[in-house]
Parts: sequence; structure tokens; C-alpha cells
Amino acid sequence: MRNDSATASDVLALTGGPANITQVTHCLTRLRLTLADPAAVDEESLRALPGVLGVIGAGTPSLQVVLGPGVVDTVTAEVERQLAAAARAGGVQAGTGAVDAGGGSDATAPGPAPAPATRGGAVLRRVANVFVPLIPALIGCGVIAGINGLLVNAGWLPGLTPALAAIASGFMALIAVFVGYRTAKEFGGTPILGGAVAAVVVYPGVAKVTAFGVHLSPGQGGVLGALAAALLATRVEKWCRGRLPGALDVLLTPTVTVLVAGLATLYGLMYAAGAVATAIGTGANWLLTTTGAFAGLLLGGLFLPLVMLGLHQALIPIHTTLIEQQGYTVLLPLLAMAGAGQVGGALAVYVRLRHDTTLRTTIRSALPAGLLGVGEPLIYGVSLPLGRPFITACVGGSAGGAFVGFFAMLGEKVGATAIGPSGWALFPLLTGNQGPAPAIAIYAGGLLTAYATGFAATLAFGFPRGTTPRGRSPRGTAPRGETPSPAGRTPGDPA
Repeated sequence: MRNDSATASDVLALTGGPANITQVTHCLTRLRLTLADPAAVDEESLRALPGVLGVIGAGTPSLQVVLGPGVVDTVTAEVERQLAAAARAGGVQAGTGAVDAGGGSDATAPGPAPAPATRGGAVLRRVANVFVPLIPALIGCGVIAGINGLLVNAGWLPGLTPALAAIASGFMALIAVFVGYRTAKEFGGTPILGGAVAAVVVYPGVAKVTAFGVHLSPGQGGVLGALAAALLATRVEKWCRGRLPGALDVLLTPTVTVLVAGLATLYGLMYAAGAVATAIGTGANWLLTTTGAFAGLLLGGLFLPLVMLGLHQALIPIHTTLIEQQGYTVLLPLLAMAGAGQVGGALAVYVRLRHDTTLRTTIRSALPAGLLGVGEPLIYGVSLPLGRPFITACVGGSAGGAFVGFFAMLGEKVGATAIGPSGWALFPLLTGNQGPAPAIAIYAGGLLTAYATGFAATLAFGFPRGTTPRGRSPRGTAPRGETPSPAGRTPGDPA
């Protein structure tokens, strides 16, 4: 029986104890911990914990513990509860930073700076941390928008559809404020000041402001402008706090922060971020229109390694920018093919190693999540430990991505109105330049292509030569060029 309290206790013990944790967040599948001392983590024991599917970022201040959907919510809540209890009991040492139990205080100190060798990856993870907590709202509003679109197209419930449109659109209209709040919080500023500066981006009155000879438009620059504005506000705030005495700090720091960062946002950042956002939209459209099949092949094939490294969340700002501009992101359906390729590969493993009951049980438990687009259980429980099936799953993702990208070259774009789900869970969010029906049909074709290719590639190339359906080489000998293992297992054969 699952014991989330025990799992939380074990995770805390193996990551250096409560005093070593400076921040706690989570996404759909991963517990994300910011550590004061990365060397205090017992990675090997952490990976061996029951229920832990994988560990990412060991040796860096940003540690991710893969637990899977549903489990991560309850384990994170337990971690936060135990950290709060340790803090009340005096168990958190001074100088380690405030515990972020679901967000942290409005003036928490940032975690320790990452080492130069990992600075690039750490920055991407911190940017991802800004957007990850926004995903539930993006999913919920996206599903409601999809339902509303179906009702409008069918002419049903005309009295209800305006209300649904307001509910679905309200969050996206103000997403810049949430991004600003989260950015300041993640990078060590006062979150409410980050939100206040980012609110300038969406304030209707900016239409009266002229920058570079043209009037600004409310929302110009979108989430990128909000991200930049809040980052600048955080820098200004830190500069002020280090130079102003306490009596003046309370009054002048927020005033100077909002004024300086707000003026810079109006007279520079909004214009620059708007140009970048336009370039992203134009580039994505050009990429799919001219090289759709090839682009889909690359994106579908390379996404699983990004998920494995925990860097896929860094694409959220790009998805969000496309949704703001076009109403949907054309990249997510292509990337979703990676998970479908892995499902096909896992099915091939299930068929080939039919006498390996432990592995088959793992596959049966992980497949439902995989079909709904949650790939970590299959990555860390099946394909990555076996080695070759991970590569052949990427081949399946490439095939599915090429299928969807090919139709984009023909003028049939497939997009998602929100980010978060993939696999079958993406169907309610699908639309495109020709409407939802063609988009759903093309996406379904891509899934089937990825399933079939991942299955066939894994069956043909996913196992060492000479492996029998039991997962053993004949007479306990390894295939040519490979060293026999003590139990007669070939490399990549599960225990």
C-alpha cells in the first residue's frame, strides 16, 4: 500500500534533511527541490526508493524527483508539511533560506547560485519553474475554450457560450501578471512587485504611450515582456535594498522598483519583447510551412531526451507566446508524438519479453499514463533502463512528428489551445487553421503512426541480437561482442 508520508520522510532524509531544502515546488510528475548543499544528496539510495521513478539534476542545486501524476501532489504536500513542522521545531538552520511551502513568502531569499558549469541548465530550469505552476490554469481554461468552441460551432446553448468564453479567456488576458509574480518569486524578489510591473504590459492605458514612434498595444510582448519586466524589477529591488537604510527602504524601494522597471518596460522591453514574440510566431509558421515533415521528424525524435533531462518545461514560454498570438501552439502536437512512440516501444517490449512478469507489470501500470501523455513512468521504468527501446521510441516519435508536419506543409496546421496534456488527453484542446475536426483527424493519424513505428522499430532493433522472448540469450551466453552477466542476462535485460 502506498505511504506518501513515508516517501516524503525518506526523500527529505536522502536529500540532506529539512535544513538543506530552500524551496519546494512540483509539476505534473516531479517534485522539485532547491538545495543549499547538492553534495548532501544520496542519489543512489534516492533512486532506489519505492515509488521514485527517476532523479534529475543530482549534483546541482535544482533537484527533480520523478514520482508520477497524482503521487507527486500528495508527496509534495507531505514534504511541505514536514518542512513546516521542522521549522516550527527549530529544525531549519539559519542561513539556509526560507522554505517555499507551495510558494514561499513575498520576500524569500533565492537559493544558492549554481556552479558555472551548470549555469545554463539551471537558468532554464528556473525559467521553467516560473511557468510550471501556471499549467493547471492553462489546462483548465484551454479545455473550457475547446468546449466553448464546439458549442459555438454547433449553435448550442447560445446563452451560455459568452460566459464560457469569459471564463476561458480571463486567465490568458492577465497571464502576464501571474508570470511577473512568479518570476520575482523564483529569482529572489518580492513577488507582488514583479506582478505590479508586469501588469503594465496588459494595462489598456498603454495604448496612449508612444515608444519608437508608434503607440504601444496592450499585451504587446506578452509573457516574454512580463518575464523581462519582472527580472528587471528584481534586479532594481535588490540594488535598492543593499543601499537604502531601513527607514527609507520601506518607502523608496518599492517606489523606485516599480517606477524604474515600469518605465523601462514601456519604453523598451514591451517593444523588444513584441518583436521577439512576432519572430517566434513567424518562425514557427515558416518552419512548418516549408520544412514541416523534417521539422516534425526532428522535434518528435528529440523531445524524449529533453523530458529525460527535465528541460522540456523551458519550452513553455514559446508555447504560451504562440497561444497568445495565434490562439494555439503548433509545436505541442509535434512534440506529443514522442510519448506515442514510447507507448509503441513499450508494447513491443511487453510482447517480446512476455515471460518477464516484473517488467510486464511495470508496463501495464505505466501504459495508461503514457497514453494520456505522461511519459516519465515509461521512460524511467521501461525504455531508459533497457537502453535500446529508448532510442527506438524516439524513432517512433520522429515518424509521428513527420506525419503531422507533412500535413502542415499542405496547409493543414494542428495546434493545441493549452499546454500540459498530450497523448489522448490533448484531443479536447486541438484546433488548427482549418478548425478542430481536421486537426483531430491529423493528430490521431500521427499517434497511430508513432505507435506503429515505435512498436516495429523496438521489435526489430530494440533488443540485443540473440535475445529470446524470455529476455535471455540462448544457453546463458551473451550475443557477440557483449559480456555475459552473472545471471546469464544480456546488457539491457531487466532483472
